Amino acid sequence: MLDYSLAHWITFLTAAVLLNLSPGPDMAFILGHTIKSGTRAGFSAVFGVWTGACLHVLFAAFGLSAVLAASAFAFSAVKWAGAAYLVWLGIQALRSGGEGGFIKAAAETMSWRRIYRQGVLVSLLNPKVAIFFLAFLPQFVVEGAGAVWLQLAVHGLLIVVVAVFIEPPLILAGGKLAELVKGNRKIGLWLDRGLGALLVALGVRLALTTR
Repeated sequence: MLDYSLAHWITFLTAAVLLNLSPGPDMAFILGHTIKSGTRAGFSAVFGVWTGACLHVLFAAFGLSAVLAASAFAFSAVKWAGAAYLVWLGIQALRSGGEGGFIKAAAETMSWRRIYRQGVLVSLLNPKVAIFFLAFLPQFVVEGAGAVWLQLAVHGLLIVVVAVFIEPPLILAGGKLAELVKGNRKIGLWLDRGLGALLVALGVRLALTTR
């Protein structure tokens, strides 16, 4: 059961590391919270993103992502919902005055549970992630190594485990930068604007993607 060669694991783990290092809406969301509001907000965001990723893995393992890949309507619906959500987050940051922007407000006036839920949504409302898992994970299914759904689930969850080793150090580094931002309205303003522009751009890019 689940007997793989060393070459299999080396190939898979290399791909998993590269995947987690690639920039995208998830990473922008996590680092944006961290740099503007500190490590607590960053970890709340990353736990939400990891939860969303785990749900994507389960959807892929049990075939639900196949529906998204096969249905143009389902893909478009999720894509536009995700794009709209990213653009909305970006606009909130762009409209801030630096001292009370979206990211800071999220940490100070919103509970960690709300930041966590936003992280889940940022991850879930990206159909490209679902289709990526559906295309990526089957490449590591080995005939006779075990049930296909179990192999898909194990490899998918290991991608999240790899993220556990990569993303927390980035959050801790961002937390150091957050200490420099506190009390400096000008820096906070430009961070809000930079993050806002990035989120809007990612939302637009998501809206323009095709299957």
